[in-house]
Amino acid sequence: MKFFVMAKTVLRNLFSAPATRRYPAIRRPYYKNTRGSISIAVDQCIFCGMCSRKCPSAALTVVKAGKKWTINRLRCIACGYCVEVCPKQCLAMGNHYSASVQAKTEETFSHA
Repeated sequence: MKFFVMAKTVLRNLFSAPATRRYPAIRRPYYKNTRGSISIAVDQCIFCGMCSRKCPSAALTVVKAGKKWTINRLRCIACGYCVEVCPKQCLAMGNHYSASVQAKTEETFSHA
């Protein structure tokens, strides 16, 4: 009896579409309001430090004297609060995710 139940499942799966995507070939579309990675326009930044003070996960570090802006992508929770409080609107949140990381590193952006 169990053979017929299994045969029914096998036949149904044989003639239906796959339940999952074939990831490298077919990527999932990002929706308009997807919160993704933070990007900065360093040329517009005044290095006031508002973003680092308001960041709930302490993922951002701003050094005004050295004009350096650093983000720890593993700490960032993509809440978007830093983008909201930036007075110059030099921070932006894209609707794509950041690239996968192999080690705990920080990205540093500096103004020349």
